[in-house]
Amino acid sequence: MRGRPLWCSAFIAALAATVVAADVVRVTSLARDGKVLVSFELADAFTAEVREAIHSGLPTTFTYDIELRRNVPFWPDRTLASAQIMVTVTFDNLTRRHQLSRTLNGHVDASLVTEGEADVRRWLTVFERLPLFETSALEPNTEYYVRVRAQTQPRDSVFFWPWDRGLVSANSNFTFIP
Repeated sequence: MRGRPLWCSAFIAALAATVVAADVVRVTSLARDGKVLVSFELADAFTAEVREAIHSGLPTTFTYDIELRRNVPFWPDRTLASAQIMVTVTFDNLTRRHQLSRTLNGHVDASLVTEGEADVRRWLTVFERLPLFETSALEPNTEYYVRVRAQTQPRDSVFFWPWDRGLVSANSNFTFIP
């Protein structure tokens, strides 16, 4: 009987973590012109701890793993395609500038040098209409979803959960209509 309250507490904590994660990452997806366009935002990730880590000169990386998936009844969902976006910021204390770089699937996609913290926050956490996946392999009138998993390094205490290795994630459903 003494173990039951402990299990109930663990279940409630896991449920609360799931609810928090769903609110942290906002995802939308849209199929248009032969591509699946993915938009997402990691809300409230630019915490005081992350800001302090950046201003210490420590390279800070936000990693996003994006998967295009299809529900399969009575079987694990099928991953059709995946992409990884890594955004790294390094602050130079001498020039007081932030150097940002974004890689898509291991290739440098863009880079920026800025003094503005608002630019850094936007580069690290907001992505709009990225053409990540082709629609050629999708079946018409079928439901798919895009899952985005986000991880920060160095890890922020907000994202630490022993069972998910610092990940937060969210999904966005869409029906492919050619």
